[in-house]
Amino acid sequence: MLRESMSPTVLQLKRNQQILTELVRVYIETGEPVSSRSVARRHVEALSSATIRNVMADLEDEGLLYQPHTSAGRVPTAAAYRFFVEQVTAQATASPEDRLWIRRELEAAQTPEAVMERASQVLAAVSRGLGIFISPPLASAVVEHIRFLLLPDGRVLVVLISAGNNTRDKLIRPERPFRQEDLDRTADYLNRHYVGWTLEAMRADLRKQLEMDRERYGQLANDALLLCDPSILGDAGERKIYVDGAAQIASSPDFTNPEQLRELLEAIDEKDRLIALLSGCIESPEPVHVELGLDKISNEGKHLAIVSASYSSKDQAQGTLGILAPMRMHYDRVITAVAFMAQIFSEERQGS
Repeated sequence: MLRESMSPTVLQLKRNQQILTELVRVYIETGEPVSSRSVARRHVEALSSATIRNVMADLEDEGLLYQPHTSAGRVPTAAAYRFFVEQVTAQATASPEDRLWIRRELEAAQTPEAVMERASQVLAAVSRGLGIFISPPLASAVVEHIRFLLLPDGRVLVVLISAGNNTRDKLIRPERPFRQEDLDRTADYLNRHYVGWTLEAMRADLRKQLEMDRERYGQLANDALLLCDPSILGDAGERKIYVDGAAQIASSPDFTNPEQLRELLEAIDEKDRLIALLSGCIESPEPVHVELGLDKISNEGKHLAIVSASYSSKDQAQGTLGILAPMRMHYDRVITAVAFMAQIFSEERQGS
């Protein structure tokens, strides 16, 4: 959103919108303050440099541009980027070349973990920043098959196959001893009644069954709740996160102060902080969530932007993916790549 105190009148004219859009596009491509002459050469209408200079002055007065030096051209502010992103989001679609390339890269990976790692690499490749892929927490994973194996020492190996053939296994020591036939009976019941459910939803339904008919479901439901408890399985909110592209941010011309760069890299190296940043897109009504200026990361975070999307299964958000990069990035390609990849992962889970 543009800042609330700003008058919308300057952007009510289509000409002014086009000039601002072209200026932001030129700055993204060059990284240099943009002159009126640069905009005039690209503008669809035949406007003089003087006319464009006047418009740029008006845009600067409204906080959309600033002039780093008196004799320099203008540079877009976060508000200008926000306007530009809104234009891009409404019109852009992933190119056929990018669609083919992204699918080919993901299909080359052999395991679910390799696919997620490759996804972060692809996202980094379309930006000058980090590609981030976050798997769903265990409680939110859509379960396709469950198996329990009794070990000689009494421990139980819990094997969960979630959507996309992603396998998770965990050794637990239950509160009471089990026989293999009890484990098989419990697994058979869960696989017959709860395929395609999340652990969270499955456990909620089991509790409801217990309340309705404890005599009928008592031991079976209690066993299932015990064996499929995310806290016992070691979830504790832990999520796998795949990150690629830190070297690109380190070499970005947008960050020239070594001490500030070190602070920034340390901040984004904290996985919990990245997870918190991307989790905002789950509550966002837009298919792709864009946040500009990330002061909460570090002082240098004000120069960063995050573009993220969630992927889902059966209308339930599963995980998130996105790009964390300098604000001066090619939003056309980044936004469409993030949206297309989220679509791919959602389709895989719907078809599983």
